[in-house]
Amino acid sequence: MKPLILISNDDGIRAEGIQVLAKFLRRVANVVIVAPDGEQSASSHSLTLHRPLRVFHHAPQEYSVDGTPTDCVMLAVYEILKKKPDLIVSGINRGANLGDDVHYSGTVSAAMEGALMGIPSVAVSLVAYGDDPTHFQTAAQFIVTLSRKILKQKKLPQGFVLNVNVPNFPTRQIKGSQFTCLGKRDYGEVIFKKVDPRGKKYYWIGGDDRTFENIPESDGNAIKQKKISITPLQVDMTHQHLLQTLRRIKL
Repeated sequence: MKPLILISNDDGIRAEGIQVLAKFLRRVANVVIVAPDGEQSASSHSLTLHRPLRVFHHAPQEYSVDGTPTDCVMLAVYEILKKKPDLIVSGINRGANLGDDVHYSGTVSAAMEGALMGIPSVAVSLVAYGDDPTHFQTAAQFIVTLSRKILKQKKLPQGFVLNVNVPNFPTRQIKGSQFTCLGKRDYGEVIFKKVDPRGKKYYWIGGDDRTFENIPESDGNAIKQKKISITPLQVDMTHQHLLQTLRRIKL
């Protein structure tokens, strides 16, 4: 029997990345898409608590939700699917989720919600910007290979996410893959202040000049070398080293 893979994203059900991903994964698994009905980038791990959610059935095994990526995963696992998925894959995001990006990313948070449920989860992003031609097939092909490996492993811990970033090149130009740590992003100028025609100030958040520090074996460095980065993330955010130090302090 084929494994069951749940796919979600933060770019919305109509995004090219999720459709390409589903097409490739259907070769090796039963795939169900449950994704937002529109753009939800940078929604992080937010839930919709103050209004009802609606689910729309578009095609066999394809659903959208008028909510966040985390809403989608919760509704899929607890309501839409008849059984718990063997794997959750979130993506393919158009744009990187490197270093500090993971804290804001709806793509990563959809996978993290799966990890909270004890389901092996993968977030995948294509490092493409602006009007660059996109090579979603490169990412999709790699995720098929990675998914097979994960599903065969019996000793992986519960509650993990693999955050995958794929250089935006044809497969033949990729220089391999690397297990990495999270790097450190520099977002440049973060707040943009403007003035409207009536003289009132308004603001945009988010800079376009995003670079990363030169940290050995980091995800950003791997991307610079045209390598696919695979960064293991965990749900438990406890600062273990600091915890041991604090326990020696008398309060």
